[in-house]
Amino acid sequence: MTTSNGELLGLAVMAFFIITLSTTARYYFKFFCFIAFSVVCAVGPVPLMLFRPRDYRNALIPAYLCIGFGKMLGASFTVRGKENINRNHGGIVLMNHQSALDLIVLAELWPIMGRSTVVAKKEVLYMFPFGLACWLWGTLFIDRQNRDSAKSVINKEAKAINEKQAKLLFFPEGTRGNGDKLLPFKKGCFHVAVESQAFIQPVVISKYHFLKSKAKIFNRGQNIIKILPEVSCAGLSKDDIPALMERVQKMMQREYEQLSEESLSINNISEVH
Repeated sequence: MTTSNGELLGLAVMAFFIITLSTTARYYFKFFCFIAFSVVCAVGPVPLMLFRPRDYRNALIPAYLCIGFGKMLGASFTVRGKENINRNHGGIVLMNHQSALDLIVLAELWPIMGRSTVVAKKEVLYMFPFGLACWLWGTLFIDRQNRDSAKSVINKEAKAINEKQAKLLFFPEGTRGNGDKLLPFKKGCFHVAVESQAFIQPVVISKYHFLKSKAKIFNRGQNIIKILPEVSCAGLSKDDIPALMERVQKMMQREYEQLSEESLSINNISEVH
């Protein structure tokens, strides 16, 4: 059974009206396009990546494409605080986590941070061909079920920071949060920071007022990424980690509230708390 051009046109028109009239349909359509395009952007340049495996620069083309497509969908970002970046040493970069759209935040930071890399669970490595792309741009994989493996990865991360001057990008909350308060931070990235005696670079992203998962709303929005001054871990030990976590989280929470309030004004939104 074949489909005529007229029938295809009719289906396209119907899809257009569904997406136009239904916020729920538009929400799912935009997310589907974003995820699909992100995968294509990641794996498309793989043949070029093979010439310099495990190099952070392999992710630059996918990053630029991701930023551009995000703008097409309506998710635009302004980066502030670039003067706080020191590319002469490695460190830990901490960001608040809100949505899959945080991939755009990673894409914005990747070219300006220097030798960037991320940590992912081991299962991602076997998601061919996406896992191959991740490996080629230097992702460090961790087996979350194996404590010995986790400790080994921490040692590798500390080595990457000190010897390769790498910037390790983490979401310390560990899961997505979209409220007015950041979720409690996990200790893992702070152990790495203390183990390597590195700098922590807090990065705060304003609340995604344009995106409401429960209501299935995905509008257009201007968002702010602010890179805060580094926090030194020199001289700190494991005993200092709780105080360090509290200090960094309070710093990021305060900035999150200020940026989110400013974002409301920029997007001309009136939000009832």
